[in-house]
Amino acid sequence: MNGAAVIVALRVAATPQAAFAAFTRDIGCWWKSHPLFQLSRKGDGVLRFDPAGPGGRLVTRFADGEEWEIGPVRHWLPGERLAFGWRLPSFAAGQGTEVDVRFEAVGAETRVTVEHRGWDAIPQQHVARHGFELMLFQRRLGEHWRALLKAMDERL
Repeated sequence: MNGAAVIVALRVAATPQAAFAAFTRDIGCWWKSHPLFQLSRKGDGVLRFDPAGPGGRLVTRFADGEEWEIGPVRHWLPGERLAFGWRLPSFAAGQGTEVDVRFEAVGAETRVTVEHRGWDAIPQQHVARHGFELMLFQRRLGEHWRALLKAMDERL
């Protein structure tokens, strides 16, 4: 998927394999909902990769038992790369974004880089964009991803 992208990077005190495991295995523990970027009106639920690995998908489950798919896993290379689709229930058919996460050793640390692209294909008036122009929306989304990566880092 091409197009405008939010790119956020953070170094964590872990190996690439440990950072990958924390991102994938523990996503339901460190993921925090944000009022501007909730997955649905019910919030975000609890995220997990199901099944974990190639051919899996990112799903969320709500307290009432409802579960739905956020997107399929496109790349699952432990310690290197994770990519998955990102669709909100409010997206029209054919609309979607993609998250690409890279894990690179930098000395004793790992640089975790999240690239979330495709938001330029979601109209400004769409509820997910809150009417924000693309640059402002992406700036706020980047702040959210940075906070999420910090929360993941705190679990390492």
